[in-house]
Amino acid sequence: MNVVICSRVVLSRAPEGPLAAHIGTFAKSLVALGYVAKSVHRQVLIASCFSRWLGHAGVAEQSITADYAVRYLRCRARRLRSCAGDLAALTHFIDFLRREGAVPAETIAVRHLTPIDRCAEEYEQYLREARALARSTIVNYVPFIREFLSHCFGGGPVVLSRLCAADVVRFVQLQATRLHWKRAKLMTSALRSFLNYARYCGEVAADLTGAVPVVPNWSMTSIPRAISPDQVRQLLASIDRRTAMGRRDYAVLLLLARLGLRSGEVASLKLDDIDWNVGQLTVCGKSGHRSGLPLPPDVGKAIAAYLQRGRPHCANRYLFLRARAPVRGFRGASGIGSIVRHALHRAGIDAPTTGAHQFRHGLATEMLRKGASLGEIGDVLGHRHLQTTKIYAKVDIVALRALAMPWPGDAQ
Repeated sequence: MNVVICSRVVLSRAPEGPLAAHIGTFAKSLVALGYVAKSVHRQVLIASCFSRWLGHAGVAEQSITADYAVRYLRCRARRLRSCAGDLAALTHFIDFLRREGAVPAETIAVRHLTPIDRCAEEYEQYLREARALARSTIVNYVPFIREFLSHCFGGGPVVLSRLCAADVVRFVQLQATRLHWKRAKLMTSALRSFLNYARYCGEVAADLTGAVPVVPNWSMTSIPRAISPDQVRQLLASIDRRTAMGRRDYAVLLLLARLGLRSGEVASLKLDDIDWNVGQLTVCGKSGHRSGLPLPPDVGKAIAAYLQRGRPHCANRYLFLRARAPVRGFRGASGIGSIVRHALHRAGIDAPTTGAHQFRHGLATEMLRKGASLGEIGDVLGHRHLQTTKIYAKVDIVALRALAMPWPGDAQ
């Protein structure tokens, strides 16, 4: 006798075992996350079989852990052919049960912290809470500091008051020889940050930041790699806006091209960040700094089209959602970068790079050519210091020709 679990799932027998009461709710959650009917049916079926197996094994609901999923699949493989997604399906099911409070949360073994671990974690907390640095910056800084502390103190106690200039110089000399110059500069920036933290904590009296050697590198040696206006127009025209994914990608690319947003800023946009009454978009930039930008009519129209005829109906508050299940916001800038990369490939455009930042450079370059000042460009791009914007002065070739010295003699 067939049993209806939800609108998309019908099983040949009723669920049994300690988790039978949660099978229907699990099925509805999968539908809400955007899984297709075939995937929902498969995941619900394996969850139902898992619950029945637990019942036969006499396992109580509060005793269930992820280990039982592995044991069940091994047992199942002896009589049935296993599928690639079975373990992932049971993992989804157990995670769902934990969120519902049906099974206990996974216990994490208490990790014994070494002195270096403890110091590095306190520094990480300082960067996150006191300095409000971006997660990407923290992820880059902390490993360098762990290496520095290991170099200075080994496995012994960490006594920051014992640090001296010689320790700093020796560490940089040792590391710089094996690192790319960009990584080496990042390392020295991390060191200066940590030494300032040590003074902030009162552990170090002297200012050791001056002892950090400078990595040879001339400022602004390169020219920003900017996508051209013609390439932007070609790319936007190539998007198929008849599909839900096309409407999403078109809105994302317009935000990059018209407002020069960073990929992480686009990924973090939420529905509440748009004020349709005044035509303004609130952007969360670096270090959590929030700023309001005017919403151009074409960008607003593209976002509205995606919201009305493209965005999945769900409780998620992120503006742009994944097209595939589970339906949720992008986890970071890489999702927006993937949209750009695939769009450029489909359009057959040989752009300067395959990343999203070239649109930011392209907007700044075009504004400069149309007479905008560096201050105005910096305001649009959200630069907090004019020095950051000065690199775009190098792309104004016409203006720079007037500064060139005449060639000696009659040679041209």
